[in-house]
Amino acid sequence: MRCLYCMPAEGIQWIDHEKVLRFEEIIEVVKTAVSFGIDKIRLTGGEPLVRKGIVDLVEMIAQVPGIKDLAMTTNAQLLPKYAEELAAAGLQRINVSLDTLNEKKYRDLSRGAELSGALAGIEAAKKAGLSPIKINCVKSSSITNEDIDELKSYCEANGFKLRFIREMSLDEGTFSPVEGGEGGRCSICNRLRLTANGDIKPCLFSGSGFNIREEGIEEALLKAIGGKPASGHKNEVNAFYNIGG
Repeated sequence: MRCLYCMPAEGIQWIDHEKVLRFEEIIEVVKTAVSFGIDKIRLTGGEPLVRKGIVDLVEMIAQVPGIKDLAMTTNAQLLPKYAEELAAAGLQRINVSLDTLNEKKYRDLSRGAELSGALAGIEAAKKAGLSPIKINCVKSSSITNEDIDELKSYCEANGFKLRFIREMSLDEGTFSPVEGGEGGRCSICNRLRLTANGDIKPCLFSGSGFNIREEGIEEALLKAIGGKPASGHKNEVNAFYNIGG
């Protein structure tokens, strides 16, 4: 998918394969993070289900002693294939990006994906016991009250939790609290982000990051924790497709 608010129309510049963290490196970060008291991990993207061996990664993380909450944010398109395997591997729950139940609008927003694929994926996740299922709707200018009402009815009928996220801008530093969730509230934020190339980011809206290969895992984590700002400002270094949702 190439969603309008995440991916530039001209595409992206891919990073070299050797710069992408190996699973073993990710697990070492998880283990060190657990030793610091972190017990919640969420895999995001981009789209995490396009990562080769994603089920193996989930199983490796789930087996780390001390992990209490293992989740994933996905567009759900590949969940018909992976939901049962992910649940068996230890994934507990999912967040699904779903902005509308209007087929044409979904196709336009995603630049070509089909709504039926996402709905089938959500159903597969429900059947596999991945719960709770949270639906994330980005409130862009194209999302109408009708879209919102349809999503509310869909989630109420299926027992899903619906959250609304106002469209954000990293380089302009515009964000707001998530409606129905805890995100976007700087005073209570205790999240860190690990990017695909090994940067630990103290804040989504911050240009700083500490690379585990350059600094070492423990040092990078300590610097990210110590560098967590009182409030997000702006991030002119990253884009949504390479820092995660």
